[in-house]
Amino acid sequence: MSITKLDQIIELVKTKPQKRLIAAYANDAHTIEAVNNAVEMGIVKATLVGDEATIKSVCAENNIDVNNFTIVQEADENKAAAKACDLINSGEGDILMKGLLSTDKYMRAILNKERGLMPGPKAVLTHVTVIETPRYHKLIICGDVAIIPAPDLKQKIAIANFLISTAKALQIEKPKLAVLAATEQVLPAMEACVDACLISKMADRGQLKGALVDGPLGVDLAIDMECVQIKKVKSEVAGDADCLLFPNIESGNIFYKCNTKLAGAELGAMVVGAKVPCVLSSRGDSTHTKLYSIALAAAVAK
Repeated sequence: MSITKLDQIIELVKTKPQKRLIAAYANDAHTIEAVNNAVEMGIVKATLVGDEATIKSVCAENNIDVNNFTIVQEADENKAAAKACDLINSGEGDILMKGLLSTDKYMRAILNKERGLMPGPKAVLTHVTVIETPRYHKLIICGDVAIIPAPDLKQKIAIANFLISTAKALQIEKPKLAVLAATEQVLPAMEACVDACLISKMADRGQLKGALVDGPLGVDLAIDMECVQIKKVKSEVAGDADCLLFPNIESGNIFYKCNTKLAGAELGAMVVGAKVPCVLSSRGDSTHTKLYSIALAAAVAK
């Protein structure tokens, strides 16, 4: 049965063997509270890499049982990030999570050629967001909203595959992927339209597997069946898309922020393309967002 709500992801991962989360430089209440919630709900087991005295102090101040975690001592943030990656590479973790260190330092640790988590020089690192909005009948799995500014065709194909694999991890047997542009018309002068045509045809020929793919589609056609009927568009994807592939970071970022700020949507998100899914939470994320992001990463982790 397909998962249609974020809470169902939590219930899904509870039925599977627990994954081990490694939090890099987990010296702050923001990170420790989020991880503790996931541990107490049975979503993951957790290792906190950071300054042990600070971690114990934060746990005491927030009435968190420090015994819920394994603590690995490392007081320097860059070394803590590197050590967290070492633990992943040695098979001691299935998910990475950002702690108190800045996003650029977190990403540098992942991308480090000697100790990082990239599976090869041609790997594509991207961002997958799963949105639950009250105005749509199921989850929207979309990308990229945070990492690749202007993905080329090769990167869009990689993003498409990550969206499809995420959908399948959420038990969507045959996900519907809409490759977005400003119009459903095939306009050679618009790169987004041309790329969408190529990706759609690749899916038709079996080069992109496991999903129904169509594009170019405007976002209205992708998610609104009434619009599909009015415009008389024939498509197996239009009006019922599970996955949205954005043409650039601006369109994706604006879409997800409008959903959360104006439509009351909730979400989970992760960085994919590394050896393991990587949770990239911020201090501004809600408690639910952090928990859903950890659960999402646990659902897709191998």
